[in-house]
Amino acid sequence: MRKDENRRYVKAGITALAVLGITLLMGFALFRLDAIMGTVKAALWILEPFVYGAVIAYILAPLCGKIENVLHHVLGEKQKRLCSGLSILLSLVFFITIVVLLIAIVIPHVFNSIVAIVNSLPGQLRELNRQIEELVAIDEDLQKAWTSITGEIIRRIQAFRDTGLMPFAQKLISGTATYVSVFLRILSNLTLAIVITVYLLATRKRIAAQARLILRSIFPTVWADRIEHEVLYADEMFNGFFMGKLLDSAIIGIICFAGCVIMRFSSAPLIAVVVGITNIIPFFGPFIGAVPCLLILFLEKPLYSLMFLIFIIILQQLDGNVIGPRILGNTTGLSGLWVTFAIILFGGIWGITGMIVGVPLFAVIYDVSRKLCHRGLRFRGREDMIQTYMNQFHAKPEKEAKK
Repeated sequence: MRKDENRRYVKAGITALAVLGITLLMGFALFRLDAIMGTVKAALWILEPFVYGAVIAYILAPLCGKIENVLHHVLGEKQKRLCSGLSILLSLVFFITIVVLLIAIVIPHVFNSIVAIVNSLPGQLRELNRQIEELVAIDEDLQKAWTSITGEIIRRIQAFRDTGLMPFAQKLISGTATYVSVFLRILSNLTLAIVITVYLLATRKRIAAQARLILRSIFPTVWADRIEHEVLYADEMFNGFFMGKLLDSAIIGIICFAGCVIMRFSSAPLIAVVVGITNIIPFFGPFIGAVPCLLILFLEKPLYSLMFLIFIIILQQLDGNVIGPRILGNTTGLSGLWVTFAIILFGGIWGITGMIVGVPLFAVIYDVSRKLCHRGLRFRGREDMIQTYMNQFHAKPEKEAKK
């Protein structure tokens, strides 16, 4: 009896010390958050090729696995090394081919659209100025105000030409050198990333087995099983979400291109690329992509911007109610409120990347929190609350239940 009491006191003391230590570490991290984030950014900058390689390997791993299974059936189980090597090679060839085709098909059209916009911009601005002058000519006060505004703009342009052109040219040259160095760095990082991708794909099964061994060596069997289950759930969530979102965005980009061609927009390829890429961002993506497109079309012809606004609203409704649910379903299990919360939170922390990964990441956090909550209620004998909640908010409609 005495020993049990001593053990209880020892456990309570260890728990108190652990809580105190965690609290102190969290306080230190909060006070040194800028330094910690700076260290993390520096580490990510150094490990950029590895991050790129890990992302590419993660995307290609399911395809590589399927190709390897097919090759095993064709060549036999004895040719494991050959099947593994061929599956990695074919996966990389497929990935590089897709990237090269996208660059070869999309980039020239986008470049031509940008050149056409730049060439027509002076004439469009002159036409816009003429229309505004005709509008303000009706009222003498408006005419004076517009004359004052245009005079001020001309004066600032002349001042810039006389005094600021040389510094601007110097900044432009130095900026060009910076962009060239950044481009070379990205190119070298991508080259290293391809090499790292090959290593990761070749050793992915061994890495998974090593991670499982480490997990089992640290945690008890029950907790190791739970952690492994959540990791597999996170992998399924991220993989399904990203693959589905990429397919959904590609379809939306193609539909947008077809619609822009039908409406005879001269910058149809550029608009389709912008809308397709920004559609990867959940919820806010279409609106983010629509803003620059509306500006481009307004400069081309104001009526075009109105036509595009109506078209993008219809396209967004089609995507949100038909295409998206068909491809993605309710993969995340999050309501609209939590989707918006995740995008705002992680977008504020990691920018555009956070807006893309925030939804599946928060879905994993939400799932873990839900399971911990249910476990706590069961531990306290309140399973009835779980059943009541499920019946009230997650009960299937009668028609679906009958099916």
